[in-house]
Amino acid sequence: MHNFTFTLFFLVLHIVIETALITCISMAIPSYFVSFTKILLGFCLLCTVHKDFVVAGFEEVRVEHDTNEPLTNGSITTAGTGEDGRSELCGTDLSFLGPPYGNMSTAKMVCSPIWNTFVLRYHQREDNVMTIILSAVYTTGWVGIGFSRNGMMLGSSAMVGWFNRKGHARIKQYYLQGAHVSQVIPDKGELPLNGIPPVVALHGAMIYLAFQAKFEHRLGRQPILLAFGTRYPTGFHHLTKHDDKTAVWFDFSQASVLNIDTSQRKNHGILGLMAWGLILPAGAMVPRYLKHKDPLWYYLHAVIQFLGFILGLASVLLGIQLYQSMNADIPAHRGIGIFVLVLSILQVMAFFLRPNKDSKYRRYWNWYHLYFGRMALFFGSLNIVLGIQFAGAGDDWKIGYGFLLAITLLVVIVLETFSYLRRRRDKSNLPSNFQMNTI
Repeated sequence: MHNFTFTLFFLVLHIVIETALITCISMAIPSYFVSFTKILLGFCLLCTVHKDFVVAGFEEVRVEHDTNEPLTNGSITTAGTGEDGRSELCGTDLSFLGPPYGNMSTAKMVCSPIWNTFVLRYHQREDNVMTIILSAVYTTGWVGIGFSRNGMMLGSSAMVGWFNRKGHARIKQYYLQGAHVSQVIPDKGELPLNGIPPVVALHGAMIYLAFQAKFEHRLGRQPILLAFGTRYPTGFHHLTKHDDKTAVWFDFSQASVLNIDTSQRKNHGILGLMAWGLILPAGAMVPRYLKHKDPLWYYLHAVIQFLGFILGLASVLLGIQLYQSMNADIPAHRGIGIFVLVLSILQVMAFFLRPNKDSKYRRYWNWYHLYFGRMALFFGSLNIVLGIQFAGAGDDWKIGYGFLLAITLLVVIVLETFSYLRRRRDKSNLPSNFQMNTI
């Protein structure tokens, strides 16, 4: 995935540089047809490589079993260790869990090593009641499994179990309202648990979490969150920060694990941050503070904004891929992103529709270009904040974007100061009006 991302980046950079050079050369020609064609070629290349995103972040591991037999008898996926290790993990007698979990025959339970030492056992009845038993190597802290709508933490519900310092068992449902530990709310959630109490138990080096839930429909392909923390929950069962986590698509109908490459979301965020948080604001400063360097300011403004637009477009393509493959449905973020993309396209169109300086329409074009550009920058920045919030990106992204905003503000203050001093100097250098002495 990383090699593909770098390849796309250099492809985009090549398109932008070549487009900018031809555009600058074509300024001496009455027609902009050559540069416009070049940009369209760049868009076509981006659309061609877009299809590679669809499968770039996923790796599927399927269960090996006879297709003529039902998926029972302890069928397991190849996601775990070797054959002997899987047999040992999935062959454990569960009678220590007590009824009803300990009464279930291992022949009826589907068992699948799913991540690290995590092993998932489950049985789905005809009435859509599912028995789920999660096990993992345990020393201290907590272990949890979450059910998500789109593979993200925000809005998910999780079952978490642990043994406290006194050795007392605890298992609770949590609602993951946000990325901060204070937003992980105990005794809340949307998992439809039935009346059977959940159980947490220690057996050897493993901790076992067992619970039942009655779903509206039979579970098929479902985003699953897995996490653990080595520190005990604090206070009123507030979880400590996890030590490690992952998100996978698990197909309960076929016992197959589809690993989610979280770098897709990271790449989407990085591209959007570079475009709308760095490059496009920098390009917008050029005509304000370098207008006296004519025509250099114009070429710089065009090249920088084309680069920002292409990176923004690549971010949108990744967002579309995330929506299609992960069902990452965030209406506000998606809607603002589409609106910003439309504004960006209108700005690109403005480049080709720019009237001459002496045209009577030039004033209206200036208003259109100025205010549409400012709206695009504002909503682009707003969408970065929403994306960080909805993705549960954590403090690193918030601090990073806050630092970028602070640097941008500092640069604007410095440039405004220099611009003010330059205007005062130019004004003081103007010759005074010549006046004749009266007789």
